[in-house]
Amino acid sequence: MATSDPAIPPTGAVNQSRERRRVLAGTMVGTTIEWYDFFVYAQAAGLVLAPLYLAPVADSSPAVAQVLSFATIGISFLFRPLGAVVAGFLGDRFGRKRVLVATLVLMGLATFLIGVLPTYAQIGVAAPVLLITLRVLQGFSAGGEWGGAALMSVEHAPVGRRGFFGAYPQIGVPCGMILATFVVWTITAIIGPDAFVEWGWRIPFLVSFLLIIVGHLIRKSVEESPVFQQMQELRAEASAPLRTLFRNNTREVVLSALIFLANNAAGYLLIAFLATYASRPVEEFGLGMERGPVLLATTLASFGWLASTLYGGWLCDRIGRVRTFQIGYAMLAAWSVPMWFLIDTGNILMYFLALFLFTLGMGLSYGPQAALYAEMFPAGVRYSGVSIGYALGAIVGGAFAPMIAELLLTSFDASWTIGAYIVVACAVSFVAVSLVKDPSGVDLHADDAHEDERV
Repeated sequence: MATSDPAIPPTGAVNQSRERRRVLAGTMVGTTIEWYDFFVYAQAAGLVLAPLYLAPVADSSPAVAQVLSFATIGISFLFRPLGAVVAGFLGDRFGRKRVLVATLVLMGLATFLIGVLPTYAQIGVAAPVLLITLRVLQGFSAGGEWGGAALMSVEHAPVGRRGFFGAYPQIGVPCGMILATFVVWTITAIIGPDAFVEWGWRIPFLVSFLLIIVGHLIRKSVEESPVFQQMQELRAEASAPLRTLFRNNTREVVLSALIFLANNAAGYLLIAFLATYASRPVEEFGLGMERGPVLLATTLASFGWLASTLYGGWLCDRIGRVRTFQIGYAMLAAWSVPMWFLIDTGNILMYFLALFLFTLGMGLSYGPQAALYAEMFPAGVRYSGVSIGYALGAIVGGAFAPMIAELLLTSFDASWTIGAYIVVACAVSFVAVSLVKDPSGVDLHADDAHEDERV
């Protein structure tokens, strides 16, 4: 009779482990590429788009043009809930994997087209109209991206490691930020600031085409979520997830949006505002620092976001999702005002230190998000719930954060007022997450079990 060697894991366990690694790689790489696209636009909006696409306004009032340029970032957020509704509808019926592949391709196509879009000087008012249209497509795609990536990772995870697995799509966001900023910095360093403004800004958008091919191949190799597969086996016909979601889980949707508010507002200050503020001329309410070193310092500081996000996912498996969020938001609120006094020194090392410490609270209030949101919603409406909650949180949080920061700065001529705005946002998100009864370990396969335990 054959005997098995206990030191050799069963074939099924090996295959499961291999598939989980593919899932983590697929969600992280795909999300990184998606958010690279999104953040390249945010970087460009702060650095070059105002004079190129809003030329008449920029000629008469550069400050107003910059506010409007930042507003184009926010416009796309208004369409993220629509993307979340469509992606949630399709993802809860036809699978997480198909929707993830579709959002990746749509985002990449919109980004590539921005890279070849004529400017105002070339085609007049059609230029900003087309720019906003493509930005809307980016927002629609982003609305469905995060929910699918989060669920693919969390629904494949062992029960005790959902937070850590859920942190992988989360770190795709700082990875996208690092990649976008690094590419912009590299191109600026090679061709110079003037050439970057003239034509070099298009290169990061065009690079997206190659990245999308890589991400598409990786995501196609990942198996469908086991939770979705079981749902398909158990249900003879699909229900109406959106109607069911708002009939039974409106409170969870509202709380998930408010929980994300402060983190997303802080994130878009880092992504779109701070490098612009530091590098533009003093007469335009800036610090007049050299753009190259500022972009490099922003890139390096973002590694703090990456590391603390991964640590936040690991930590929430040990002390709970809610407690980790609370620690993160307390840290973020405590540093949001003092950091401006370091930034305003105009010293590149102080700028780097201020941003690096800022990212630590951001990571701890971001790492647990995928696991918390997945556990707050029953399986049948989970894609819809997490996507819509995330999208609404992005609207009230980050959509117009750079524009609000610009208005506060130009109105009060005091950068610390921007920090006060983040403190208020942190207070709102802290209260919202404190209203959630920590759902760690609930049965993700249950369509309506533990309904009273989630909140």
